[in-house]
Amino acid sequence: MSKVVDFGKSVYEICKEYPEVADIMKELGFESIANPGMLQTAGRFMTIPKGAALKKIPMEKVREAFMDKGFEIKE
Repeated sequence: MSKVVDFGKSVYEICKEYPEVADIMKELGFESIANPGMLQTAGRFMTIPKGAALKKIPMEKVREAFMDKGFEIKE
């Protein structure tokens, strides 16, 4: 079964479904994802594309990181 990450879902929802996503995001520069409080608060309404825009991380880099870890991306 392939892992599909839906970039329309909140970071919280995605991390709940696939806990390894937090590690991928931390590697990309989303350091605050490691803080459980941030995941519980901002993570509930923040999406990966919104977070990438705020952190000025190119979405292409984000997509590559997820695909390298075996995820399919739904946008």
